[in-house]
Formats: sequence, structure tokens, C-alpha cells
Amino acid sequence: MIIEKAFVFLGWCTVVNLVVLLIWFLAFSRAHEMLYRIHGQWFKVSRETFDAIHYAGMAFYKVCIILFNLVPMIALRIALQA
Repeated sequence: MIIEKAFVFLGWCTVVNLVVLLIWFLAFSRAHEMLYRIHGQWFKVSRETFDAIHYAGMAFYKVCIILFNLVPMIALRIALQA
């Protein structure tokens, strides 16, 4: 019972986190200039550095989703079948 609820919880966490990642990607790709202007007022950073920071951040976030949501969900699925 608890394992099934944890499996469902991790599934929804994965979905929510992937939606956040998708929104981040869409905002970055569609409103790149606006985001760069806003952040450029706060921090002195080049376009290349700005892009690299966001790309690395999205990659790190995706790895965290896989590591903390998908892998435990798959492990619970395996445990439920055993």
C-alpha cells in the first residue's frame, strides 16, 4: 500500500518537474533576448556565459529529475513486481 502510493507520488513529481523543465526551456528559447537584458542589468555576463549557465542548469536539473524521481520510481516498480 505504501509502496504503491510512493510510486504514484514519484510519478507525479516526475511529471511536474518535467513540466518545469519544459517551461524553462521554452522561456529560454522564446524570450532569450528579454531574459538576457534583464539578467544583464543585474550581472555583467556575456551572452556565451549566459547561455552556458542556463544550458548547464537545465542539464543539472534533468539529471536530478532522473536521479531523484525516475530511478526510485523504477526501483519501486521492480519491487512491486517481485
